[in-house]
Amino acid sequence: MTTDTSHLTSSPRNSAVMPMVIIGTLFFIFGFITWLNGALIPFLQIVCDLTEFQALLVAFSFYIAYTVMALPMSWVLDKTGYKNAMVLGLLIISAGCLLFIPAAYGQTFALFLFAQFVVGTGLTILQTASNPYVVKIGPHDTAAVRISIMGLLNKAAGVIAPIVFTALVLGDFAGITAQSVAQMGEAERAQQVSALADGLVSPYLGMAIGLILLGGLLKVSKLPELDLSEDAESGDSRSILAFPQLILGVMTLFIYVGVEVIAGDTIGLFGSQLGVANATTLTSYTMMFMVIGYIVGLLVIPRLLSQSQALTGSALLGIILSLLVVFSSAESTLVSEFVWGWTGIATLPDTITYIALLGFANAIVWPAVWPLALHGLGKLTARGSALLIMGIAGGAILPLIYGGLAESIGGQAAYWMLVPCYVFIWFYGFKGHTLRAWR
Repeated sequence: MTTDTSHLTSSPRNSAVMPMVIIGTLFFIFGFITWLNGALIPFLQIVCDLTEFQALLVAFSFYIAYTVMALPMSWVLDKTGYKNAMVLGLLIISAGCLLFIPAAYGQTFALFLFAQFVVGTGLTILQTASNPYVVKIGPHDTAAVRISIMGLLNKAAGVIAPIVFTALVLGDFAGITAQSVAQMGEAERAQQVSALADGLVSPYLGMAIGLILLGGLLKVSKLPELDLSEDAESGDSRSILAFPQLILGVMTLFIYVGVEVIAGDTIGLFGSQLGVANATTLTSYTMMFMVIGYIVGLLVIPRLLSQSQALTGSALLGIILSLLVVFSSAESTLVSEFVWGWTGIATLPDTITYIALLGFANAIVWPAVWPLALHGLGKLTARGSALLIMGIAGGAILPLIYGGLAESIGGQAAYWMLVPCYVFIWFYGFKGHTLRAWR
């Protein structure tokens, strides 16, 4: 098995610590921007007067960029190299953040969606470039641990983002919900909505400036370029579609990102429907449990569990929690009182609590799937990474399906759709990742 220094063009004496620090910073940014959606969706539902299905188009426009732009961005990656591609990604995200300013002033939903697509495009190239770094700068067997460290930073940002959003954007309107706005008179509602929309301008301008500065710092950093030419299993003579572990991995990530986004982004919508105070912060609960899940992953992989065992265990827990979401009470708060009520943190209805707990079940899936899917691809790693990134489109499609189901059968019953999703994730962890030929 090759070591970290065989994959980098820098001196063999160089440590993987500095690349991990740089990539870790980027993963924090991924998380902050991505999980802003959990607060942005119920916020824009109010500002643009949207149905639940329409509000989830915010997630769709963001995540669909990963499918539309993944292969073009892999071409950019081949032409520019990993480091320059990441700089470009930061600049594209900053451009998307700037588009939020005219969208907020005009309260134009279509422009919000376009801005989300641009931000998603920038994240596409960042993710395509950065994930192979984490996999390749150390031994294969501990790749899930390295990705877990990145995921810990990513989800920690996800905890912070909705809270920061609520504080900076909502300000004095932190307790506002779709329910409360609907009860206002027309003039009062228009004034409230205008004030809310204006609150987006300064935070997104600040993010754009910060991303441009970070891009400049990354450009002058000493991050070494990846060199995959020495991989023992180059796979050059085979089509990328000939690797079952990769294709099934793409399908697994498609499903996983879908259920992750449903757990993180619909919790605010559902909570707002139930009249839960500060619904825009509910994503933080899901992200906190994901952080706990990543910490557990760091402790048990590979000491106690292999990457595949952790994946199957996570899927089984996801099945159980999904059923509990469907059958639990929206009136009772017993579960949250037991889990964290003693800390003084606000308790939640049991149904909302189980949605938040899905974060724990989801935490290990992403870091486990990447090394299992990329194993043995060699020089096809960049293309395989692009395909895996395309799987993130699940975050665009599955939440929309949830939104449609929620409008027809109710928000709580719509979570039934998570059960078959976790069953497929279990299959990949149990069997799918071991396949090396189609039969």
